[in-house]
Formats: sequence, C-alpha cells, structure tokens
Amino acid sequence: MKTHKTILALAVIIGVISGCSKKEDTTPAGTPVTAEHLTTGNWRITYFWDSDHEETTHFTAHTFTFSTNGVISATNGQSTHTGTWSRGTDDSTPKLYISFASPDKFESLSSDWKILELTGQKIRLVDISGGNGGTDYLTFEKN
Repeated sequence: MKTHKTILALAVIIGVISGCSKKEDTTPAGTPVTAEHLTTGNWRITYFWDSDHEETTHFTAHTFTFSTNGVISATNGQSTHTGTWSRGTDDSTPKLYISFASPDKFESLSSDWKILELTGQKIRLVDISGGNGGTDYLTFEKN
C-alpha cells in the first residue's frame, strides 16, 4: 500500500513540474484550428509536393492572406487570385479546406487538408488522395 502512495505522489509531482514548463504556440493535431492562427499576418508557401513532384516554385512569388470572411487571397504584386477557406473536422481530425477555382496551378491547392502542425509561424498540411492514392504536402510560413 505504501508503494502505491509513493508512486501516486511521484506521478503528481511530475505532473505539476511538467505543467509548469513553457508551452509552445502550437495547435496539436486533434485541437480545433482557430481563425486567429490563420488570419493574423501574411503567409508564403515554403513547400508544396503534389503527388509525385515538387511544385513549390510555382508559388514562391505569392503572398497569401486568410481573411476572417473565409476568403484566401494570393498576390504577387501584379495579379491577385482569390479562393475560399474554412476549417473543420473530419473523423475528429482537424482540417483546413482550401478552394481556388482558377488558375490551374492554384486549383492544385484545393483540398481538404489534414493539419499536421499549426503554430503562429507555420502551417503544415497533408492530403492523401482517395482517387489516385497520391500524397500531397503543403507548408505555409509567416512572412
């Protein structure tokens, strides 16, 4: 009985100590995405893998903004492309839904992305296609 009390006391102490550590500004998988994470500041694509090849360079000149009204804008100083974004969950998995109607290279960003990482500085997403079985990866970083 004394051993159980000692183990319980140690578990409480470890829990208190770990609870006092500094937490990162991260929304882990399983936690709903807040609009504040996305709508604060401008973002750029630092990595985009589309099924079987990298397409990051198609977007390096563009700055992305997520507006609170559900509009996503991509501008390169000469042209602006707009689409829609929303957040939600699918089977308890936090998702970021992005949709661009045109041009073609922006349509490839349209998907229901599973959130791998969401911080104040980075958004890492993955999409596993049900049709062709390809896996896409998309990373936004704060400008």
